[in-house]
Amino acid sequence: MRMGLTGCSALIAVVAVFWVAAIPGQGQAPAAGRQGQAPAAGRQGQAPAAGRQGQAPAQGRTEDGKPNLNGIWQAFGTANWDIEAHHADAGPRSEIMGAWGAEPGGMGIVEGGTIPYKPEALKVKQENFKNRMLVKVTNDPHRFDTGDPELQCYRPGVPRANYMPFPFQIFQNREQILMVYEYKGAIRTIFMDKQQEAPVDSWMGWSNGRWEGDTLVIDVKGFNGHTWFDRAGNFASDSLHVVERWTPKGADHLNYEATIEDPNVFTRPWKISFPIYRRLEPNLQLLEFNCVPFVEEMMYTPLGLYNPPNRSAR
Repeated sequence: MRMGLTGCSALIAVVAVFWVAAIPGQGQAPAAGRQGQAPAAGRQGQAPAAGRQGQAPAQGRTEDGKPNLNGIWQAFGTANWDIEAHHADAGPRSEIMGAWGAEPGGMGIVEGGTIPYKPEALKVKQENFKNRMLVKVTNDPHRFDTGDPELQCYRPGVPRANYMPFPFQIFQNREQILMVYEYKGAIRTIFMDKQQEAPVDSWMGWSNGRWEGDTLVIDVKGFNGHTWFDRAGNFASDSLHVVERWTPKGADHLNYEATIEDPNVFTRPWKISFPIYRRLEPNLQLLEFNCVPFVEEMMYTPLGLYNPPNRSAR
C-alpha cells in the first residue's frame, strides 16, 4: 500500500503521456483557453451545433464519430458523505475539529431514496458507520472490516471514484478509454475493443465498455469487496456488479447513472444518478493527491513504526 510520492507522480505522468500520444487529433482533450477564454467544445474548435427537436446540442466528436469525452470532469455534491438523503451533522471529533469536519446535508443520489439492504446487511452498514474511524494495521484479513477505506487512503472503487470531491480526467481512443482520478492517482482502463473477464479482484474492478448510441456503457466486475460507497458505511461485497451509463446532455455536462447489483447484500438491483461537468478553466490539470503520507501517522504510530518527517513550517 505504501507508494512514494515520486513513484505516484511518475506513474501518472507516464500513463498520461502514453494516452495523449495514442489519441487521434480530433479526439484530443479540449485545449486550454487562450487569453482567459474557455476551450471550444465543438469539433475542430467550432461551437456546438444547436440541438434538433429539443435534443441537447451536438457534442464534439472523435474520429470514429463517438462523443468526445476527453477532458477533466467533476461531480459536485455531498454523495461522498452519504449517497442517501441526509441532513447536516457534526463530523467525527467535532470537539477539536469544529465545523471543519462537519457533514453538509444532501438530497442523495439513490433513485427511490433508499438502498434495498437485506436485514443482516443493513446491520453491517450500521456497524460500518459506528466503526468508520476504527483502523487496524495487521495482516489479518479482517483489517478491512472497520474504518472507511477513504480514511485509510485505499482506492475508492466504482462508482465512488466518480462523485468524490476531486476531478478526474478521461483519455479516449477507439480501442480503450482511460480514466485517471486525482484521488490517490487511481486509474481504470475501459476495454472497448475486447471484452475480458477480470484476471484478479481489485479495488477499482475490471471495466468492459461499449457504445449504445451516444451513451457510454461500462460493465464493471471483479471487485475485492473492501470498498464503501461513502463515509456513511454503505457497502457491497466482492459480488458487486456495476453497470455505468455516461450520457452527454450538453456541450460540457453529462448524466451519470449506475445500476448496482449484489445478491449478497441487496434484495434487488438499484440505481444512482447525478450530473458530471467538464471543467473549463484555462490551463487546468490534475494535481497530485497522494494521501499515503497523510495517513502514516494515524496507522503506524500504534505499532511504534512511525517516524515523523522533518517538515519546514509553511
